[in-house]
Amino acid sequence: MAGSLSLKESVLVYLDRSGGLQKLAEDCKRYNDPQQIEAVYRFCISVNPSDVIEVDPVLGDCVLCDPIRATALFQSVCFLAIKTLSLVEKIHTESQVNVILKLTHLPPFPEYTLDLCSFPRGYGPMRPVSMEGLVIAMTRVTKYTQGARFLCINDDCVCSTGFHHIRVHAPGATESATVRNNFTCMICSSQLKEDVKFRVLGDKQLVELIHVKALNVLSAHQQSSFRYQSVTLFLRDELCNSMRIGQLYRVLGIPAHVHQWPSITWSVEANSVQPWEPEYPHKVSASFQELLKATAGSPWRFSAIVAHYFGLDVAPPGTYNTLKLSLLLSIVQTRADAKDTHHNLDLLVVTTDTLIIDRLMTYSMSLACRGVRHQASGEMFASLSRDEHGAGTANIHAGSALLATGGICMLGDLGCYKKDRLDAIQSVLESSTVTVFIPGKKYGEDADQQLSLPVHCSFWALADATSGRADCTLLGTADMGPVPTQLADAFGLILQCRATVGEQALLAQTIHTLQQAVQPGKPLYPSCWEFSTQDYHELVAHAQTLQVELSPGAEKIIHGYYMASRRVRTQSQGVKMSVASIKLLISLAEAHCKLCLRSQVQEEDAVIAVLLCENSVTLKHGASALVVPPDAVFPCDLGDVDGFHKRDKTLDELHQNILRFIYAYAPGADTYITEE
Repeated sequence: MAGSLSLKESVLVYLDRSGGLQKLAEDCKRYNDPQQIEAVYRFCISVNPSDVIEVDPVLGDCVLCDPIRATALFQSVCFLAIKTLSLVEKIHTESQVNVILKLTHLPPFPEYTLDLCSFPRGYGPMRPVSMEGLVIAMTRVTKYTQGARFLCINDDCVCSTGFHHIRVHAPGATESATVRNNFTCMICSSQLKEDVKFRVLGDKQLVELIHVKALNVLSAHQQSSFRYQSVTLFLRDELCNSMRIGQLYRVLGIPAHVHQWPSITWSVEANSVQPWEPEYPHKVSASFQELLKATAGSPWRFSAIVAHYFGLDVAPPGTYNTLKLSLLLSIVQTRADAKDTHHNLDLLVVTTDTLIIDRLMTYSMSLACRGVRHQASGEMFASLSRDEHGAGTANIHAGSALLATGGICMLGDLGCYKKDRLDAIQSVLESSTVTVFIPGKKYGEDADQQLSLPVHCSFWALADATSGRADCTLLGTADMGPVPTQLADAFGLILQCRATVGEQALLAQTIHTLQQAVQPGKPLYPSCWEFSTQDYHELVAHAQTLQVELSPGAEKIIHGYYMASRRVRTQSQGVKMSVASIKLLISLAEAHCKLCLRSQVQEEDAVIAVLLCENSVTLKHGASALVVPPDAVFPCDLGDVDGFHKRDKTLDELHQNILRFIYAYAPGADTYITEE
C-alpha cells in the first residue's frame, strides 16, 4: 500500500512538471455540458518515459514493463485531481475515468523493438514495443464500445443505482469482454444488466503491417528463403485514418493475445503512429565523383556516360541508351515527399525486342527504393475480403500499384491484359486514384460505399510492335501494337526501341550473353570507367534527395516549346497539347538535373526534356515543324571519346533548332527568347 501511494505521488509530480494537470483541466471543460451524461470519460495523457524515470525510476519501469498497472496509477491520480478541483461534477467513481497513456517514444533497446522479420513466439511480458513496417491492408472505420454502465437487477442492492459497475475496453480485449449479459454483481452476486443509454462508443480500424523487405517477394530481385507474416494493428479513436495503404510507418503499441475459442490470435494495440522512411545511402561513390570532375566541361556528358555503362549485366554498352537514361530519370524523379505531393514519370516502351527490354526494366527496378512487378495472377490495384477479427466489415487489400507507393510498378507487356484491365490502367494513369466499390449488403452496411485511394507510383509498361510502320516515325505515327491511343496518351513518356539489326549487333549481344554464362562476375568491357551496381544504387539514392529549381532559361524553353508545339500541332494535326505536357517537361528536366548532380535546372536539362517529349509526341501523332531525329538524345555511337564530342555538337545544334522553333511559332516568344 505504501509503495502504491509513493508511486501515485510520483505520478502527481510528473503530471505537474509536464503540464499534464493543466491539460487535464482543459480536457474536462468539454465534458461539462449538462446535456451530456456518459458512463466513462476519456482522457489522453502524453507520457515521456525518460522524464518519468527521472522523477521516479520505479514508476518509469512500471510504465515500460507493466502498462496496465501504470494506467491504473494515472487513473487514480486523475480521478483525485478531478474531484479535488471539482472539474467534472458528473464523475462519481474512479471507474468512470478512462485514461489512455500515449508514449512519446521507447528506449532503443532490443527488448522494446519488434522486428517483423522474426515473428515473436510465446506469451512474454505485455510491454510496449516499437515496430516499422508497410501497410498492406486496412478496414473501414467501425464502432466499438469504449465503456458501459451495468446495474444490479436486485433493487435492494446498492449497485442497482449509481456507477459502481463500469466496464472499460482494455488493450487486446474483444467486444464481448466489455459488453455481454452474464456479468454478476460483486455485492450480492445477482445478474447485472447494462444501462444501454450510457454506453460510450468509439472508432476502431484494423490495419495489417508487414516488413518492407517482404516486397522483395513481389519484385524482380533474387528470391530469398525467408517467409513473412503480417501483424494486425488495432487503431482506436484519434488514431483512425492516420495510416494509408502502401505507406511506411513507425508504430508504438502493446502486443496482446486475443482468445476467440477455439483459436488465439496475436495483435497489437497501437499507441502512437508516425510516418517512417528507412535510411538509404546518400554518398556518391568515388568513381562517379571522378567522372563528374572529368566531364565538368560538358552539361550533357555525365548523364550520357552514366546511361551508356548502365545495365551491363543485361546488354552490351551503347544498346538502348535512350531507354536506359529514361529509366534512370524515372527512378530519380519518382517519390512521394513529406508534403504528400507526388512526382512520377510513367514510361511506355514500344519495341519488337521485348525480352531484352523486359530484362533492362527488371534490372533497373532494383535501383528504386521500392519496386513491384505485377503478376498476372495478382490484383493490380485493390481487392476486398471480409475482416477476420470480428469487425464484420470489408478489409481492403493493396494491389501491386498501391504496394509500389513512392516507387516503380512494372506492368510488363500490355498485350497480356484484357480490355477491362487496360481501361482500369488508363483511368488510374489519368487520375492517380483508384476507386474501390464496397457493397453494403455484403459487408454489413446499410448503403454501398465508394472509396478513392491515391496511387503514388510510376508505371513501366511494354508494347510489342511487330508492324513495319514502327521505323517510319518521321512520316507518321508508330505502331502501338495492342495499346489504344487513349491509353498511350495517358503514359507520360513513350519510347521506341527498335530491335538491334545486323550481324554485328546480334553478335555483340550473343557474345555478351555467353560471357556472362561462362565467366559470371568478370568485367566484360574493361574501360577507364567501371561502375558497380552499388555505385548506381548510391548515385540514384543521392540524386533523389536533391532539391532543384528551374532557372529562367530553362523555364523559358519549356514554356516556349509548349506554346509553339501546341499551336503547330493544333493547326496542322488537330492535336491539342494538354497541360500534362508542361508537367512532363518539368519532370524530365528536373530529373536530368538531379541525375547530373546539379541543384539548378539549366537550359541543357530543358533541351533533353524537349527532345524526349518531342520524340514521344511524334510516335503518337507524327512529326511537326520541329523535326528531330528518331533517337535525338543519343544521335550517334558513343564507343569512343570522339563519339561524345560529336554528340555534344549535335545536341548544341538541336538546342539552336529548338530556339528557332520557339521564336517562329510561340506567340510572344520574341519578348523572352533571344535569337542566336
